[in-house]
Amino acid sequence: MDWRIGLVPVSALLVASTAHAQSVGYEETLAAARAEQPLLKAGALRIEGRRDAAGAADELPDPRIRAGIVNLPVTGPAAFNIDRQLPSQIAVGVEQEIPNLARRRARFGVANSEVRLAEARLGMAQRELLAGAGTAWVNLYYAQERHDLARAALADLSNYVPVATSAVASGSARPAESLAIRRELLGIEDTITAIEAEREAAQAMIARYMPIEEPVARGQAPTAELNAEQLRFQLDTNPELLLADAERGRAEAEIELARAGKRPDFGVSVTYGRRNPDFGDTVSVMGSITLPIFTDRRQNPRIAAAESEATAISAEREDRRRALVAEFEADLAKWRSAVRQWERARAQLLPLARNRADLEIASFAAGRADLVDVIAAKSALALLELEILDREQNAVEAAVTLRLTYGEDRP
Repeated sequence: MDWRIGLVPVSALLVASTAHAQSVGYEETLAAARAEQPLLKAGALRIEGRRDAAGAADELPDPRIRAGIVNLPVTGPAAFNIDRQLPSQIAVGVEQEIPNLARRRARFGVANSEVRLAEARLGMAQRELLAGAGTAWVNLYYAQERHDLARAALADLSNYVPVATSAVASGSARPAESLAIRRELLGIEDTITAIEAEREAAQAMIARYMPIEEPVARGQAPTAELNAEQLRFQLDTNPELLLADAERGRAEAEIELARAGKRPDFGVSVTYGRRNPDFGDTVSVMGSITLPIFTDRRQNPRIAAAESEATAISAEREDRRRALVAEFEADLAKWRSAVRQWERARAQLLPLARNRADLEIASFAAGRADLVDVIAAKSALALLELEILDREQNAVEAAVTLRLTYGEDRP
């Protein structure tokens, strides 16, 4: 039987009494973290912008218009008269640079690598948002559960205050016993105050992902179970490694762009010259080609630098992979520990505390125990139940973090 079943009415009253409270479920919170987030919108806009840029990456450069006066005499009888001599003319022309095909393809490859890099960064942002939203909801859910439990414990212990007062007045109990009861009540009240602060902090985190006031966790907490082997199998497709792969792809595209510099580029120009009608107008067509003949001092150093950068990024990628595996195993170990501590407390410590409280109550009824012993036992039971909730939260939160960071629930 669930040891929290009796607290359900208290939770219902709490929700009903909150004027502006809005309930939200776990999956609903994750759905909100997947959409309408400013960070995701920024990432999508960057992807769109880089795709637009990639579409124009392999286009030819803009043509250039040339205009001027050619062979204008500046001395002699025809000085500054454009129509007096045969070579003089007003020339207007267009020239077009034509990068080699390898360079154009390399530029397109670099632009596409920027798109993939932006997509990988968006995947990282989605993972972080999901993990943050899932953790925030779990924190809110268990803050509510602990608050309900602590309030119920406070109400239970308060029932013994009149008993203690009567016992002191009749002389059957020492005055110090009433002070002990008050001390236990103050301890529970302090716990409630701390829990309320945790609940408000969790509500503030939820509000980051959903534009609602005073959110209240609805439904059941996600399970603390997970498939460790499946998560381990999915590590190679983790957003962090996808980002590293995208960075490596960009570095490899930069190598191809540097290598394209060893191939010649071309150019063509067409010029129309207007002269004296007696001489006739002219048309000139010219072609050009670059001469990459000093590759040891120009192109080769750039290629070597790009290759070194790609090698460095590959090494960083391997380091990221090792770090990711280490982090995963560490998080998995924390999850196992949290689950075991939760199960141990629920299966072994809780029955002992309940038996102690029952025995103290029976002894008090038989006159063989003081009221302060009963209060101490019931207070210890309440604190243990709160601790079990803490342990359950640790187990569930560890499982949620693993699933959202490494596994099946991530985008």
